[in-house]
Amino acid sequence: MKLNKTVLITGASKGIGKAIACKLAAEGYDLALHCRSSIGELKLLADSLQKEFNTDSHLLQFDVSDRVASKDSLEDYLAKAGAPYGIVCNAGITADNSFPAMLGEEWDSVINTNLGSFYNVLHPLVMPMVTARKPGRIITMSSVSGVMGNRGQVNYSASKAGIIGATKALAIELAKRNITVNCLAPGLIETDMVSQEIIDVVLQGVPAQRMGKPEEVAATVSFLMSEGAAYITRQVISVNGGMI
Repeated sequence: MKLNKTVLITGASKGIGKAIACKLAAEGYDLALHCRSSIGELKLLADSLQKEFNTDSHLLQFDVSDRVASKDSLEDYLAKAGAPYGIVCNAGITADNSFPAMLGEEWDSVINTNLGSFYNVLHPLVMPMVTARKPGRIITMSSVSGVMGNRGQVNYSASKAGIIGATKALAIELAKRNITVNCLAPGLIETDMVSQEIIDVVLQGVPAQRMGKPEEVAATVSFLMSEGAAYITRQVISVNGGMI
């Protein structure tokens, strides 16, 4: 059943973002799907969701670390479609290395993409959501690395810890507007971002003794998007098999 609500998802062409898109489409949401470079995969996804769920999808392509490109693309989207009901800030990258060997560009690229995108994506969208005077949902994607730190991921851990702080602060600002702002902190999830070295080290500390599935993260996003989650805001929700 169509909900007549649109959710914008960054990094939607694969992994967790794709799983979120599929889950929300099945729930009746229309979508604004974003990618940086995999526009062909995004078009295939949009076509598939339209055929299976009659989902209307708007496709956006830009680099979330590029403030000007993000603003231009999102303002063009707003002019065509208006403010979305929900946003899932999922796009992110890794560039793992031991800190003494970490290059400046490895630090900058991860911080600018993972943390800088919080401003670049949300800043053009928040005021239109506020002025729409309707309930809304914002979900950001941190990581267990942002909560507890992880060896070889000083840059990634810093970016994801920053997301938690920014999410909590924005939640305070938007609470009275009936816009919830929450953060997910997935653990070891089966995506192509997870290296075998990380799996070998981290899996030993997972009480569930397995990796998580993107669909399990997507199910949590689906709940936070629902009307039943209207009183949940400023929270960091871990999906990690009991790691912490």
